[in-house]
Amino acid sequence: MARVLIADDDPLLRALLEHKLAADGHIVISAEDGGEVLELVSEHRPDLIVMDAMMPVMDGFEVLRRLKVGVEYSDIPVIMLTALRREADIVGALQLGAADYLVKPFIPDELLQRVRRLADSPKVQTDDRARRPG
Repeated sequence: MARVLIADDDPLLRALLEHKLAADGHIVISAEDGGEVLELVSEHRPDLIVMDAMMPVMDGFEVLRRLKVGVEYSDIPVIMLTALRREADIVGALQLGAADYLVKPFIPDELLQRVRRLADSPKVQTDDRARRPG
């Protein structure tokens, strides 16, 4: 089980992802714009972020850049989930530090498997145990 932040300005997509991830046992937090992502990361310290590139206030690339530049949040894996399919966008996101990149339209179960893979990584599990009291 991981704490997953979903960031997308499409309410139907957010609802779908929230449902799929919660049904898989994850704790889900959601944001509809890039500014809200940064606030929620600071407030909730998610284990993983699934984020669109094209959002209001601040796009996903800028959010990714800001997360990866500092030490405090740079270890949070980010899956970019976006309609942008140009090589420059994909390579750019990976160079900025995205852990994975998935192009819309996508297969929800494929995303779920990618989330599981990253959530099961030793780094995420270690961080999760360190956060738990007791």
